[in-house]
Amino acid sequence: MLKLAIYGARSIALGAALAVQRLYPECRLIGFIVSSIADNPSYLAGVPVIQLNTLLEKDVHVLIATSEDTHAVIIKSLLAHGITEYTCLNWEKEEVLMKRYYEKIGKFMSIQCLWKQKYTAEVYIAKFYKDKPLKESEGLPEWLIPIQVGTVLTDKRVAEVWDDSGENISAKNVNYCELTALYWIWKNRLDAPDCAAYSGLFHYRRFLNITSEDVIRMEQKDIDVVLPFPTVHEPDISEHHARYVKESDWEAMLQALAELRPEYAEQFTDILKQPYLYNYNILVAKKEVLKDYCEWLFPILKRTEELSSPKGWERADRYIGYLGENLLTLYFFVHKGLRICHAGRKMLV
Repeated sequence: MLKLAIYGARSIALGAALAVQRLYPECRLIGFIVSSIADNPSYLAGVPVIQLNTLLEKDVHVLIATSEDTHAVIIKSLLAHGITEYTCLNWEKEEVLMKRYYEKIGKFMSIQCLWKQKYTAEVYIAKFYKDKPLKESEGLPEWLIPIQVGTVLTDKRVAEVWDDSGENISAKNVNYCELTALYWIWKNRLDAPDCAAYSGLFHYRRFLNITSEDVIRMEQKDIDVVLPFPTVHEPDISEHHARYVKESDWEAMLQALAELRPEYAEQFTDILKQPYLYNYNILVAKKEVLKDYCEWLFPILKRTEELSSPKGWERADRYIGYLGENLLTLYFFVHKGLRICHAGRKMLV
């Protein structure tokens, strides 16, 4: 059984003690530690308040539960008294601890609990087995769900959801990039009875900068889709595909568009002349909007593969993913009647 003492005897320390007693019965709380017993209570939460220089037990782990600006001084005092095992309760750890405590006792519902009750969103993060580890991968909200893309191409697993399950195009990841995840979402989640009201796709390091509170507000305000602020190109967005896509592949996509969606092809000429591009293939949308977009997008991409030279299944150069960015721009510039909001692109490191 872990022997624990809490440094502090005020509100932060008392809250931490109550949470520990309720959540971690395997811990034995021996008391509260203070630098001086003067002006402090003798007992809190049923355990004694002990002056540090009178503490006899040194084999104790100390949870420092005071204002953060005092932590450095307290650590020096603990070390001077031979106590080397300690944890600082910073604001982030305190939030997690108290959130769990209040959930346990059924009081003071958190904003995260509100999301859990509403099941407002499920947004997938495309991850590839060759991606570099991220320093900022901890603490992501629960509505962000990692999905491994190109799963069929390797035995290595980097997520619990795989794009080779159900109906999928996982083997096409070498050309479709993150869009194999979007295809999986379309075919396996959007019509599921438990699918959230909003769904979408991020990359493993490129996210839209939206919070759980923002997602709830999207539903309250009846927002159809959130897209990244567009990137700006000069003289127009043709500059983007000229850098990333062979002209023959671009022509194949234009032909596919003309064959399958001529009404969009007619508007594309003018849209290509403006400087704004919805880049990265990332978005969060109502599931109905996302479904409509996918039903429009993937037949065009499939036909583009057939018209390409060499054909899409004979190569591995990510060109379909780049074309997808241009088609994302076309679709949402045409659908101006949708309630569209924008967010910054957050780049994790």
